[in-house]
Amino acid sequence: MNEYMLGVILATLFVGLFLLLNKKKKEGSLPVDDENHNDCKTSSIVNNGVVKIQSVRGEGDIDVIVVGAGVAGAALACTLGKDGRRVLVIERDLSEPDRIVGELLQPGGYLKLIELGLQDCVEEIDAQRILGYALFKDGKDTRLSYPLEKFHSDVAGRSFHNGRFIQRMREKAASLPNVRLEQGSVKSLLEENGVIKGVLYKTKNGEKVEDHKAYAPLTIVCDGCFSNLRRSLCSPKSLALDKKIKSVGLLLQVDVPSCFVGLVLENCELPYPNHGHVVLAEPSPILFYPISSSEVRCLVDVPGEKVPSISNGEMANYLKTVVAPQIPHQLYNSFIAAIEKGSIKTMQNRSMPAAPHPTPGALLMGDAFNMRHPLTGGGMTVALSDIVVLQNLIKPLCDLHDAPALCKYLESFYTLRKPVASTINTLAGALYKVFCFSTDQARKEMRQACFDYLSLGGVFSSGPVALISGLNPCPLSLVCHFFAVAIYGVGRLLLPFPSPKRLWIGARLISSASGIIFPIIKAEGVRQMFFPATVPAYYRAPPGN
Repeated sequence: MNEYMLGVILATLFVGLFLLLNKKKKEGSLPVDDENHNDCKTSSIVNNGVVKIQSVRGEGDIDVIVVGAGVAGAALACTLGKDGRRVLVIERDLSEPDRIVGELLQPGGYLKLIELGLQDCVEEIDAQRILGYALFKDGKDTRLSYPLEKFHSDVAGRSFHNGRFIQRMREKAASLPNVRLEQGSVKSLLEENGVIKGVLYKTKNGEKVEDHKAYAPLTIVCDGCFSNLRRSLCSPKSLALDKKIKSVGLLLQVDVPSCFVGLVLENCELPYPNHGHVVLAEPSPILFYPISSSEVRCLVDVPGEKVPSISNGEMANYLKTVVAPQIPHQLYNSFIAAIEKGSIKTMQNRSMPAAPHPTPGALLMGDAFNMRHPLTGGGMTVALSDIVVLQNLIKPLCDLHDAPALCKYLESFYTLRKPVASTINTLAGALYKVFCFSTDQARKEMRQACFDYLSLGGVFSSGPVALISGLNPCPLSLVCHFFAVAIYGVGRLLLPFPSPKRLWIGARLISSASGIIFPIIKAEGVRQMFFPATVPAYYRAPPGN
């Protein structure tokens, strides 16, 4: 018996020593955050005479893979990198983007930028401070200031060249030793038993096409509105809207209410400096805002999925004959000069409510996940707010490898983001429909009522502007102000003396207002938007580490 006991003791000591040495060996083999990553395994594949180098990165190399390095992806990489995560960012094109949207950051978004420690990314890019809006309709105008009295003097909106802003964030991310940016196109997600393990992506090095596999416990997809990974991570209902567009060879189903036609006006002064300008024109709004000290962005909204042809001169003729007569006279000459210069760009405006399909090992963010009409410039505010929510959720986690537990925990992300995101989404969709010209008398009255309501000043302007700016993203406040506009419109119709016709128009106005806002709220989710605390996921605790 003593011999057996001695054997058990010796065996236990041996096993314990083996485990201790094995643990130290693993700890000593953690990859160093350098640029070479010599722990990659490579194998050559010959296909049709082209040598493909297939690279496989071990699962211990990376904590998080971020697909896309736009506003959402670059900001997320910076944030996770500063928190000590090892991040691989894969972006299709790392050269400076040239886009006509993503150029106006609302004050609420700037506050989120401060919270993430990225406020220096709007410095040294000739960004302009934005202090509010100016609204123009039928020769009248009104100024709407952001309610910034309670904030530090530096807090305001910012407008800039989108590409310069993104490059600043990419540079900041790349400066972190544990963040690596690679230029490549992600072909697909790597799935194993229902769990996303990483991504398959390709890079091009001269004549060589290289295929890579990268593994991480968490993959976050932020590859924008043209995402080819969206359908893998979204619920079917989010891909079943009325409109269809073909993009990157895939049939993506997104609502396309209109297109933007973009121009840059040079060396002109806006009627209200440091303000965004919204012209309630026919058939839809026209936007002006500064993007540098010498340039003003003009965005002409054209309803529908198609715009007049640029190549045959239809677009120039449309801008000169239909749009130019409706813009403020101070901008007319610069507008015509911009048309003559010929640097006209177009893009479709997309809208898609967030309808996530929780998938172990993966998360969808940015425009790949949720889009709204860019009229109110709320997209970057939503993206940065989402990153703050996700950062606070992930920060206490030491280990991300338990995919099912992490997936269940991160379901709270979809609930916690809702009040901010759904307020901005709903406001963008509703305002666009109200601001568009209509031959329907009730819609005309609603449009005029909105302009007059905002012109009243006080809480009637500061309340809605606080919603637009992201300073008070409160769903209940949004609904109250929206129907206050409708009731104000009815009151204008009934005074001084109501008539059967005016009563009928008033009833249709209320019905029209309901028809605008309620479908958007339904798509966003009534419970998550107004009563998030009643959703069980709201209270999810971090899984045991």
